[in-house]
Amino acid sequence: MLPDRSFFNRLAEAAKAETLPRFRSGTNVTNKLSSGFDPVTEGDRAAETAIRALIEAHFPDHGILGEEHGNVGLDREHVWVIDPIDGTRAFISGVPVWGTLIGLQKNGRAIAGMIEQPFTGERYFGDENGSTYSGPEGERRLQVRDCGALSNAILFTTSPHLFVGEEMDKYREIESKVRLFRYGCDCYAYALLAAGHVDLVVENSLKPYDVGGIIPVIEGAGGIMTTWDGGRPENGGSIIAAGSRAVYEEAVEILQR
Repeated sequence: MLPDRSFFNRLAEAAKAETLPRFRSGTNVTNKLSSGFDPVTEGDRAAETAIRALIEAHFPDHGILGEEHGNVGLDREHVWVIDPIDGTRAFISGVPVWGTLIGLQKNGRAIAGMIEQPFTGERYFGDENGSTYSGPEGERRLQVRDCGALSNAILFTTSPHLFVGEEMDKYREIESKVRLFRYGCDCYAYALLAAGHVDLVVENSLKPYDVGGIIPVIEGAGGIMTTWDGGRPENGGSIIAAGSRAVYEEAVEILQR
């Protein structure tokens, strides 16, 4: 049997037990880079360890791709993709837009995923049966919205400073055409898109673990998520997610010039 939503909830609870007590607690931060800043915390490492332990106990034949503790069995039919704290900069700044991302792939294709935000108590889960929300607002099916056109769209990106050269020019052109743009939500922006609150997310330089848990949530809610050139997003890179085909096509036309 494949893992279902209840097992994803178990994984999320295990991660939450490690991340939430460390949030806004002055937890120690380590910089991964000798030049620049790429932070990691005790929460990142402990949460991934907890997730991996449950997977290894219940699905020992599955592979695991994780941000903090390396990869095992990436050539296997089923591979888990884990980002224990997506948005570590937000985490260490006390901003509750970080999340735990847990994804499952079959033969390289994302088939189930969860975005967990422990501080707000929200979980966004997606699989072949669609996407669901559970949290302070209760429980409901997730459905993207159709705002009609790029000019009506709300756009998110983590930071425009991540774009350079032609990518910056393309991003700025899209930004100039939308109704509203906002920065700094990390994975939470995708959760808002799946829930029908925003319409477009445009990002670059993403890793597989940045998107593995998100793809099924977006697709299960009726949204579109690809690379800028229209390919599958499982390997990360430059990514676009949209709530409607019309907005997606307008934005992609700019990104593919």
